[in-house]
Amino acid sequence: MTIKLKDNERIDDLQRNGYQIIQNRDGFCFGMDAVLLSGFAKVKPEEKAIDLGTGTGIIPLLLEAKNQGMHYTGLEIQEEVADMAARSVALNHLEDKITIVRGDIKEASRLFGAASFDVVTSNPPYMNDAHGLKNPDLPKAISRHEVLCTLEDVAREAARLLRPGGRFYLVHRPHRLIEIITALKSVGMEPKRMKMVHPFADKEANMVLIEAVRGGRSMIKVEAPVIVYKEPGVYTDEIYTIYGY
Repeated sequence: MTIKLKDNERIDDLQRNGYQIIQNRDGFCFGMDAVLLSGFAKVKPEEKAIDLGTGTGIIPLLLEAKNQGMHYTGLEIQEEVADMAARSVALNHLEDKITIVRGDIKEASRLFGAASFDVVTSNPPYMNDAHGLKNPDLPKAISRHEVLCTLEDVAREAARLLRPGGRFYLVHRPHRLIEIITALKSVGMEPKRMKMVHPFADKEANMVLIEAVRGGRSMIKVEAPVIVYKEPGVYTDEIYTIYGY
């Protein structure tokens, strides 16, 4: 099967299992947050996982490379982006393991049914309307700002999609941590693990990784932070060894 590239598209090497991904030079390309989330999340054998707002499918691709899960689904609302993700799945001959579905996060539980997944992941838009400048390029704005869904929408649908005891893995911004925990607890998900991400050892955290359990008991483990760079342009050993990038 020949995979055709569209205008301004390129194929990037994921440096994992020989996998590749199609990205648009002018579009929203995946970042370190997706890589970190794929290393923080765990999918066990016989488990099914879904990624909400999957974009170009980077998280399902990396999760499949790093875990032994039964099946991975990516949900993406933007038609062109979902098509790109589906072509990346085909490029890697992973059609039996990964399915890309075009649809709205706000309708996820209706699309797939309640309690239909063991694991939910999401790298959602970080900025609400009060923070950050809206990107005039709508596809990028949808990726970065809560244009089409809110944090509450993501939490609600994740809780509905998960079986009791199922796990939700999220990467977000530390300045919204109180909102995140409030949103999770309001839908019956209990934060169980949290890890801050710092760009450099002497810089403030700019990302937070959270694992929440549907119906879990109230107790959270704050793990050692991740430091991304040991010097400009040079990743720390942890990024290479644990996160495989």
